[in-house]
Amino acid sequence: MKVSGKNLKRRLYGLSCLRDRMTRTRHFRGHGVHSPFVYSLVRQVFMRSRLDSERRDLYDALVACGVPEKRAVQLQNLFVHCGYATWAVDDAASSADIVIATCDVDNEALASYEDNARLHGTLLVIMSPYKNRERDRACRALVGKHISTAVDNRGYLLLFNNHLPKQRFRL
Repeated sequence: MKVSGKNLKRRLYGLSCLRDRMTRTRHFRGHGVHSPFVYSLVRQVFMRSRLDSERRDLYDALVACGVPEKRAVQLQNLFVHCGYATWAVDDAASSADIVIATCDVDNEALASYEDNARLHGTLLVIMSPYKNRERDRACRALVGKHISTAVDNRGYLLLFNNHLPKQRFRL
């Protein structure tokens, strides 16, 4: 029965995402995050809309790769906040402090990125973890077997490989 030109299935489409939205609401602006490290990330990195330092090298590289400007600003601020010195984009064999896997990286290759990041003790950033169903499944599998802290803020997934305990944060 069509009343408004849309069938019932299309009108109820938003309800399928309601549970996900409600579970993330409690973490709005860092409330409910009981890790001092992740709380500082939320307050000093994710909530900033402009660059905090003079460095722009990672920001410029990410924008050139097609990463949205807001996410590029956040990742540049993360780079400075954590005190990293080197970075690499779409390089699975890199031993840089932060390795970023953009949307161009195949879903099957993400496992090799994670293995290399764990081997070198670097931060792995996976851009657009919810791009499609296959990428979502691959990212969930990586988070499930990850040995340290994982932070998911919808735009990218951070997999830390350092002294942090095994925790998962969905912001």
